[in-house]
This record gives sequence, structure tokens and C-alpha cells, in this order.
Amino acid sequence: MSGENREIRVGNRTNIYRGTEITGPVTIGDGCLINRDGYLRSNTTLGNNVMVGPFTRFVTDSHEVGPTQKRGGANKWPPIHVGDGTWIGASVTVLGGVNIGKGCIIAAGAVVAADVPDNSLAGGVPAKVIKALP
Repeated sequence: MSGENREIRVGNRTNIYRGTEITGPVTIGDGCLINRDGYLRSNTTLGNNVMVGPFTRFVTDSHEVGPTQKRGGANKWPPIHVGDGTWIGASVTVLGGVNIGKGCIIAAGAVVAADVPDNSLAGGVPAKVIKALP
């Protein structure tokens, strides 16, 4: 749950540009770049050497489906994991519960709502795998 442990871990040689907002617990690996105005919410993990474009959002905040009177039920924070060496383009939104594999490229403007396997290029709304990368 979001409030139990709000630690933010940032690896060596990682750069975080201005305007970025991080709400822990979040782990960012070594050698990462988070460009300006990033948004990382609880339970997000970025591996080593991950590049994140500007205006990118990692949104784990969600709700259970409630009754008719109030559809937004109890809060939940499903985790996001991004593998080593992945490049996330500008203005991408990654939703909670998603695993993005190692060595991926996520095209600018994509909305990632499902897992992306290692070494894949994905894009679109919702994001789909476009091709395998060498």
C-alpha cells in the first residue's frame, strides 16, 4: 500500500530533471535519466539504464470497482516494473500492473496498459507490440 513505506531509492549516476514528481515507494536503478516533468507514483520500479522522456507518467493509483452509488471503490496501487535498458518516449503513460521488459522502446504518446515482453518496440493507444528488437 502507498502509505506504508514511502522510501525513494535512486541509483548512482541517475539524473532527474526539473519538475519531476515522485511519490514513494519508488526504486530507480543506476544510470537512469528521467527527463523534465516526469510523474512516478507508488510501487514503481525502474531498472538500470532506463531512459524516460519528458512528460511521462507512471500511474499506479487506482480503485476497486465499487457499487452503483460510487464506482470508485477502495484504493489500490498495482506495481509497475520497467526492465534494464528500456527507453520510454515522451508523454507516455504507463498504468499500474504493467511489466515492461528489458531492452524495450515505448513510442512517444503511448498508453501502456498491458505487459510488454523483453526487446520489443511498442506504441499506440492502447500500446501494442509493433516489432521485436534485435
